[in-house]
Amino acid sequence: MPLTPGRNKSSRRLWWIIGIVLLTLVLSLLTGRYPRPILTPLKALLENDLARNLVLNLRLPRIVAAFMLGLVLSASGAVFQMIFRNPLVDSGFLGVSQGAAFGASLGIVFLGGAAWAVQASAAFFALLGLAASYFLARRIRLGGWVLRLVLAGIAVAAIYSSGTGGIKYLAEPSRQLPDITFWMLGGLWGITWPDILHILPVVVPSLIIIYLMRWRLNLLSMRDETVFSLGVLPGRERLVLLVAAVASTAAVVSKAGQIAWVGLIIPHIARRIVGSDAQKMVPAAMLLGSVFVLFCDDLARTALSGEIPLGILTSLIGTVLFLGLLISRGLGARQ
Repeated sequence: MPLTPGRNKSSRRLWWIIGIVLLTLVLSLLTGRYPRPILTPLKALLENDLARNLVLNLRLPRIVAAFMLGLVLSASGAVFQMIFRNPLVDSGFLGVSQGAAFGASLGIVFLGGAAWAVQASAAFFALLGLAASYFLARRIRLGGWVLRLVLAGIAVAAIYSSGTGGIKYLAEPSRQLPDITFWMLGGLWGITWPDILHILPVVVPSLIIIYLMRWRLNLLSMRDETVFSLGVLPGRERLVLLVAAVASTAAVVSKAGQIAWVGLIIPHIARRIVGSDAQKMVPAAMLLGSVFVLFCDDLARTALSGEIPLGILTSLIGTVLFLGLLISRGLGARQ
């Protein structure tokens, strides 16, 4: 069956996005402050051993981490927004990010700060935060489902935030407290190849599940009565997608810290570009998210002589983009 003009246009735009991703990856690899500010000449990589080692062992793992961070946060945001039928939902609105922050702080202070302990603790409390928000929303009697979910997420996030504050108060001031503070600001300055290997076993399967099941999101975003009439078991499939989204988010957040606004704003931009069909929107959101995080990270490490926390830049730029969408045409998707 031939593609409609609208689908052809969406496919072409998706290919343009892929091209932008590849260009951004190359520019990010050449962007730095050594051996020359802003752009590293290719000649320096061939002739300067120090520059080549810096690019391969410091800059490249950081770029890979930023790329995966953008993929995961954007894919998770798209999953949350479609499953909960709420355009203002992301991991931060459902207690997931705050749960990961609480778990990571707990791992830093009480579990020795080992990478596996911080990651496992962050993943556990992130999943617990999502479950608590969902079940609390089912028991609230005020308003519709969207309002109840937002209220439940605010309550769970507040509980986790107070718990994180208590852990910070108990943390050892000279070592543990700075680790928690820098983690809360978000950043990729300490990423190495072993860190990439720690999160790959969680991130790759989760992203594969989200990508392969993306076409089911069109069905799962409908009401349960409609989905049942089509012969689909929504509870099981929603659970699989939510676990994949939360596990991958917790994995990257445990290494990068709290990175806000990516999962909220990028799916909206993807809908504007390729439409609301999840088969095109989800991969577009993943690719656009990687470009957004790569750009913010390049800015974080080159704009000033000292590093700017990545979470500050994603929040600032994401807020500006969000206001731009609201002022221009609201948050509606292009059909």
